[in-house]
Amino acid sequence: MQFLSDNAAPVHPAVWDALRAADAPDKPYDNDALSGALDGAFSALFGQDCVSVWVASGTAANCLALASMVPPHGAVICHRDAHIEQDEGGAPGFFTHGAKLILAEGADAKLTPAAIAAVIPEARDVHRVMPTAISITQASEAGCVYTPAEVAAIGALARAQGLRLHMDGARFANAVAHLGCSPAQASVAGGVDALSFGFIKNGGMSAEALVFFDPALAENVRRARKRAGHLQSKGRFLAAQILAMLKGDLWLNNARAANAAAAEIGAGAAGRLLHPVQANEVFVRMNAAEKTALRAQGFGFYDWGAQGARFVAAWNNADRDVTALARALAAL
Repeated sequence: MQFLSDNAAPVHPAVWDALRAADAPDKPYDNDALSGALDGAFSALFGQDCVSVWVASGTAANCLALASMVPPHGAVICHRDAHIEQDEGGAPGFFTHGAKLILAEGADAKLTPAAIAAVIPEARDVHRVMPTAISITQASEAGCVYTPAEVAAIGALARAQGLRLHMDGARFANAVAHLGCSPAQASVAGGVDALSFGFIKNGGMSAEALVFFDPALAENVRRARKRAGHLQSKGRFLAAQILAMLKGDLWLNNARAANAAAAEIGAGAAGRLLHPVQANEVFVRMNAAEKTALRAQGFGFYDWGAQGARFVAAWNNADRDVTALARALAAL
């Protein structure tokens, strides 16, 4: 009964079907018909013109987006727990050729305008690294979701300071499912310039989408993708996965299923939660003996420090496994 990570979940059958259907001759790289359909698909989803680029990983999506916004002598403001700071092996600096990350604080791994303003240098001179972008994660690394109003407040600060706004949406689907709003309301309506739209955690195999709401930012990203080694010659297979997930709102239905599982697990851990359960991650306070007891019952999960554990629900978790975990947590 695995709750290690939604990255470990299987590929959705609809994605496999799309991959098989794409296994036919077409133009290479991103000149095929499926890749050519992405801009239209995302423009329809967000209700405005978008430029989209497929990549093979969330790290590439995040860092290519930041490279389009941030010069080597610039900086990105992000949360101290942000994935780009904690889990990407220095890739932001690599892709931007040296830009710095400026770390800010915030409850539940979320930034606020006040926290961002607190780390913007007062003196804007040649001796200081100046931020040129803000990056927020939707849902956050603590599994918590920015409301449209919270995104808009950060977006307003970004515009006032002349900064770009990037959204790491590795679990964007889970955030939208929780909010019950449109994808646009959870992102671009609040001033987001570029979104890393995650699919791999949500039933995809090897494709993520980088969606630009400001087409000017996309002008050089295709060259940067090639230079970074992320331009795949059979790009139609990445585009096929993304289109399959968008069709019939599969991306949203999968996220709803994962969120519902996490909510049941969170209810079982009432009184032990380290963060509110708003997406598909559940962070629970427990000691080493309790972790050992759960693992002895067959549950897989990650430690989250010495006194915590993380359980991640995925689109495919069996109802019986979710219920069993919830009951086991309640019985601790």
